Amino acid sequence: MAGGGKHTASKTSKTKSTAAIPNLLGNSSQELVEYHDALLPIAIDAPIVSSYNDRIRPLLDAVDKLRNLMVMDEGIQLPTIVVVGDQSSGKSSVLESLAGISLPRGQGICTRVPLIMRLQHHASEEPELSLEYNGRVDRTDEDNIAEDIVKATNVIAGGGKGISNAPLTLLVKKNGVPDLTMVDLPGITRVPVHGQTENIYDQIRDMIMEMSQSVDKTGERTLAVVTKVDKAPEGLLEKVTADDVNIGLGYVCVRNRIGDETYEEARAIAHQLFETHPLLSKIDKSIVGIPVLAQKLVQIQATSIARNLPEIVKKINDRLNDCLNELNQMPKSLSSVAEAMTAFMQIIGCAKESLRKVLLRGEFDAYADDKKMHCTARLVEMLNQYSDDLYRCVESDPKINFLMDEIKILEEAKGIALPNFLPRNAFLIILQSKVKGISSIPIGFVDQVWSYIEDVVISVLMKQSENYYQLQLSARRAGHNLMAKMKDRSIRWMMEIVEMEKLTDYTCDPEYVAEWNKLMAQQEAFMNGVLHDENRPSTISIEGIGGVEVAVLRQYPHQLAQAFDLKMRMTAYWKVVLRRFVDCMALHLQLSVSNLVNKEMEVEIVSELMGPYGGGIERMLEESPAVAVKREKLNKSIKKLRESKEVVAKIMDVLNRSPSSSSSSFLASARFSSRLGFMAEDGVVRSGDFPVKRAREEEENGGLTAAAAMETESGKEPDCISGVIPGWFSEISPMWPG
Repeated sequence: MAGGGKHTASKTSKTKSTAAIPNLLGNSSQELVEYHDALLPIAIDAPIVSSYNDRIRPLLDAVDKLRNLMVMDEGIQLPTIVVVGDQSSGKSSVLESLAGISLPRGQGICTRVPLIMRLQHHASEEPELSLEYNGRVDRTDEDNIAEDIVKATNVIAGGGKGISNAPLTLLVKKNGVPDLTMVDLPGITRVPVHGQTENIYDQIRDMIMEMSQSVDKTGERTLAVVTKVDKAPEGLLEKVTADDVNIGLGYVCVRNRIGDETYEEARAIAHQLFETHPLLSKIDKSIVGIPVLAQKLVQIQATSIARNLPEIVKKINDRLNDCLNELNQMPKSLSSVAEAMTAFMQIIGCAKESLRKVLLRGEFDAYADDKKMHCTARLVEMLNQYSDDLYRCVESDPKINFLMDEIKILEEAKGIALPNFLPRNAFLIILQSKVKGISSIPIGFVDQVWSYIEDVVISVLMKQSENYYQLQLSARRAGHNLMAKMKDRSIRWMMEIVEMEKLTDYTCDPEYVAEWNKLMAQQEAFMNGVLHDENRPSTISIEGIGGVEVAVLRQYPHQLAQAFDLKMRMTAYWKVVLRRFVDCMALHLQLSVSNLVNKEMEVEIVSELMGPYGGGIERMLEESPAVAVKREKLNKSIKKLRESKEVVAKIMDVLNRSPSSSSSSFLASARFSSRLGFMAEDGVVRSGDFPVKRAREEEENGGLTAAAAMETESGKEPDCISGVIPGWFSEISPMWPG
């Protein structure tokens, strides 16, 4: 495991005499390395040669171009190796060994934001390093890279110890590095330090669990890497050769740089360690060393890219087609008054036809699931309720105070005249009182029905003009103004109806006479029951009215006959009055809605649009902010996806033209994608242990820490590699398709 302390990638040994150490991608086969004051010949087989890089470079370049185009913003996932695990467990040390550069070190969280590390083999001897974050690109160098990463991290996540999911991209173009793209996530911290939230552990754990459980629950795509093997070599051979846990891609054992060692010295010492150590030398050489790790990672990444490339191509094409279809469905951007006028007439025509369907013809196919827009049915329901309210009100119940109101009115309306003549003014007084009593019901109905029609009209206008912001504003104002006028007109009309009913008592409906005669045929029996029946019943039943109280009526024997006649006339006529209130309202409603749809709506909208607040038809040339943003977003997505399509088309052409190439063979034989795990030096721990990592200063002194169990909220071991492999691990991002 790498030690603490500041250092740079270019630092060399003070006294050791060392031959040129091969770089990670070099081709040298044998070097001399000073180890424990002795020069020992070491055979170093370079695991990754430049010709291999040349073959896989097109695949990696294609994915890097897609990543630069931000194609993942379109929901298209790209293969990515993600590094996650315990805080200060050595994640950065392994990445340093792979990249040959220094990353930030120290106590607490060093990696507080996702660090996307893009390594590219560079032919030039002069490295090129840059940091990309928050839309900016900053150049840096090997001497300042650690400090610049800290500064960029503070910009992204703040100057404290908190974390952020906004990424920081480090591009390393350097001779000899493997062609890899990895994401280093913040390490798991057990105890919050100053400046960190109390739930910092839960935040990072949730981030890791979400990725691990969605990628490789079975461990079939896991590659575990054991670090600091020199600190705990006992039992390591058995661990990496046993099948205690499901590590699908096996193990790689590494020793990272310690203290002031250069990267070349560290690799040479590690090589010597695995050759001469009594225990470590027994481990198969195909699973030891940073070069072997680099080779495996490059092969896994290239295989996964090739395997998923056809699916990426399909998703790009599908997303591009979706965006084009969505853009084509948007309204054409208006560029002239003539186009605006044409669009306006089309919108008004569509709105009128839609309202004719729902309000007049009862066709609601365009709103099959919205019962509120089934307008004719809703209007009939409101009319029926209005009729019920009229017939059920107190004024419409003839049994209440039966004949008493009539007797009182007759007493006050009598005059010097022949007897047995029914005074007409008595009838009008009772009629006016009853009409006044129900006048609020038709007025309330008018208000209710026009409020409903207003909602329907505004809904249709907004739907038809949704893509034309300025027209929508004018249409909404016009709709509200017009509905207010229509409602006011109907209320005034209904008030006239009420006044007409109060003014006179007229009907040519023969039902009135027939009903009065039917009721009057029961007068003699009623009079006998009230005045002459020895049983003196308290209630008497009248057909068409029901049982009525009669005990009090015996006090008025002289007015009883006239009162009964007046009551029966009013009962028969009241049915005519109520019928007129309902029928006239229905006819008025139909006429008003027809005029609204066919005449007045268009006139009102034109007047509003051309008025002082409408801005004229030219305002239609202005798109709504939402439509403008949507159009711009779609155009950007289409441009991005077309460029991405060109990128993948070129690489597919290369693969198809070179069926014998290594890259092409990946397409045919790719069978796995990777998940890379790193173990602590603590050696073999029980399943479920999750060790707390020591600080880098402790690493130099060979300090060890005990394992701490980590369980899920349910009390069970987490269903991911971190639950059974101690230390930290990295894995293919859950966004990785497949």
